[in-house]
Amino acid sequence: MAAAGSRHRSTATPLAFAYLALVVYASLYPFAGWQRPPALGWAEMLLLPWPPWRAPYDVWFNVLGYLPLGLLIALAVRRSGGGALAALALTVLAAAAVSYAAEVAQSALPGRHPSLKDWVANVGGAAGGALAALALHGAGAVGHWSGMRDRWFVRRSAGALALLALWPAGLLFPAPVPLALGQVGGALRDAAVAALDGVPWAAQVHAALLRDAAEAALATAPVRPGAELAMTALGLLGPCLVAYSVMPPGARRVVLALGAAMLAVAGMTLSTLLNFGPSQALAWWTPLAGPSLAVGVLTAALLAPLPMRLCAGLGLAVLAALAALVAQAPADPYFAQSLQDWEQGRFVRFHGLAQWLGWLWPYAAMAWLLARLGRRD
Repeated sequence: MAAAGSRHRSTATPLAFAYLALVVYASLYPFAGWQRPPALGWAEMLLLPWPPWRAPYDVWFNVLGYLPLGLLIALAVRRSGGGALAALALTVLAAAAVSYAAEVAQSALPGRHPSLKDWVANVGGAAGGALAALALHGAGAVGHWSGMRDRWFVRRSAGALALLALWPAGLLFPAPVPLALGQVGGALRDAAVAALDGVPWAAQVHAALLRDAAEAALATAPVRPGAELAMTALGLLGPCLVAYSVMPPGARRVVLALGAAMLAVAGMTLSTLLNFGPSQALAWWTPLAGPSLAVGVLTAALLAPLPMRLCAGLGLAVLAALAALVAQAPADPYFAQSLQDWEQGRFVRFHGLAQWLGWLWPYAAMAWLLARLGRRD
């Protein structure tokens, strides 16, 4: 029994670290304009005030934001052999420390206000998540998941499963076309322009980057149909091949591919709903969306009998092709409007949580696949 339970590393551990990083990013976004408030001394900065205003939305946002973190930390502790009380105590202490540090740091960020009320809501959300994790563990849900994982996946699959769990969240950030994650090129170019501004030895590089940025701003033609079909199909095929790299060949792979397609539809619909409202929830469903998803599922089904190592290599190639196509995709007015609504509108709190996943997921998956190919097991 112990041997069976030790076949896998817990997926909760990498997911907890990933979610913790995203929570910190969201708490300290936009990471600009840092300065110590002149009216506050260091001791006063460490004392969180209780704000007089009441904002139920903010309270519930903090509770719900920390609830998954508490659940993941508690599951990671339990899966590592810790007891229930230890899991609850470590979760509360970790959430309290992280939240307190973030609230104190917000004192130095313009537009952000430290709040003892937010700290209490964060710790309460984490405690609720920990209690939910303990309840799931006590009810045997974690054991059932472990059994299914043993049947469906091979050893050392925690990294792949963590990537697959994060993929739907990355879909919430607007993409040039459906499922076309990895649009980080423009952000990197803008960061390089800012970093090289005024640097004498990099004047030519800075000028070239400025020209490239200007050309990209003028390239507002819509994505060509062939490129749109390819990006959406590759965007679905990529996570399927990540899963195939830790799944034995068989019909279960086809079931997983169909599930990935359903998750893709749900993620894109939710993203559009959040940006443009319920009446426009299916605006992302272009005439090519259905055929593109069908091509992705059909290709994944045809690749289902292939060995895991070959699937890892194909997944690396597919994600590299997706990143190259996304980097060359011109901006269009719909995409620009989506980004503006997301970054400047009512979803600024979700900005960091989904943006980094949408930007970096393909590259993290490629790094994991490369490491997988470097192993002999």
